[in-house]
Amino acid sequence: MVLAGPAKAPGSPRKKAAVAGPRGKREAPAPSARLDQLQKLIVSSLEDDKAEDVVSLDLAGRAAFADRMVIATGLADRQISAMATHLEKKLRETGVKRVQIEGAGGSDWVLIDAGDIVIHLFKPDARALYGLEKMWGADFDTAPAQSV
Repeated sequence: MVLAGPAKAPGSPRKKAAVAGPRGKREAPAPSARLDQLQKLIVSSLEDDKAEDVVSLDLAGRAAFADRMVIATGLADRQISAMATHLEKKLRETGVKRVQIEGAGGSDWVLIDAGDIVIHLFKPDARALYGLEKMWGADFDTAPAQSV
């Protein structure tokens, strides 16, 4: 009687590793000095441009698209557009290569994607409507469960 050995899975080692999944438990990356530096630059630039109600949120371990979020309010299209332009210039000067801006042509909401930090610039009414602070803020994580 001959015993068969373990069945070999078809596919390349790369495919096998993908099917097997991660080897160890991954932890959320610790906040880096670089992220802190960029966040300070962003908040400082927004405050210099007279942005109102600037809020920074830590998303590490809670969102896959970014580790930090900065939200600010501008009163007019021109102010919001200027804030976005100044931010883009300052981020590029510090070495952030891919800065993408959506909605800078005059809208109620401008999104700036700076990689690990996402910046939202709103007019007051749009900011109240979307309520990103409520959606991503710490209060959301600790909200009591409602009974049925």
